[in-house]
Amino acid sequence: MTTRKEKAEKILAVLQEENPEPVSELNFDTPWQLLVAVILSAQSTDKQVNKVTANLFAKYPSPQDMAELTPEELAEDIKSLGLFRNKAKHLVGAARAILDQHGGEVPRTLAKLQSLPGVGRKTANVVLANAFGVPALAVDTHVFRVANRLGLAKAKTPEETEKQLSRAIPRSLWADAHHWLILHGRYICVARKPRCFRCPVTQWCSWYQKEQKSSLKRGAKL
Repeated sequence: MTTRKEKAEKILAVLQEENPEPVSELNFDTPWQLLVAVILSAQSTDKQVNKVTANLFAKYPSPQDMAELTPEELAEDIKSLGLFRNKAKHLVGAARAILDQHGGEVPRTLAKLQSLPGVGRKTANVVLANAFGVPALAVDTHVFRVANRLGLAKAKTPEETEKQLSRAIPRSLWADAHHWLILHGRYICVARKPRCFRCPVTQWCSWYQKEQKSSLKRGAKL
């Protein structure tokens, strides 16, 4: 029987061959801008976020600039995104906290990042991996879905999925694995109707194998 580590090695090797140097689809130039973009990405697509941040970063490129705003003022710049009022409140709060508590620099630890308004574990891990090169495995809705469908994890929460993935995947691949799984979920293993006909890793996918067996059983009954 194939272990999760063995399955992860095979699946990631295929995904790596297709995309040797995966990167975030969010546009940013600094750790602060990445933090802003990830906070804005909640219930919004990266494409929508990039449209907003193109103007936002030109007007307010640093936490110092954003800290001077009120949440209401910032909300006007991001109102095309979902949950824009809450996001504006979090961003202004995060900018002020970075100035007051971290010397104007985005913190580089999970705990300190999570202490910022609007920053959960997933957001903190994305910043650590993509801004600072710290091995981190962020689990968003795509990674959660794909990991559990493939059988790389069997968990009911993103945090437990992260723990199981961290045990199955070498630490050196955590950041890249996040990108491979998120992109796979975004373009192939989509939520409602996964595009298995385009998937290069169906032979190792627990969900696909289960669906195939169910189809055979249904066919046998006809």
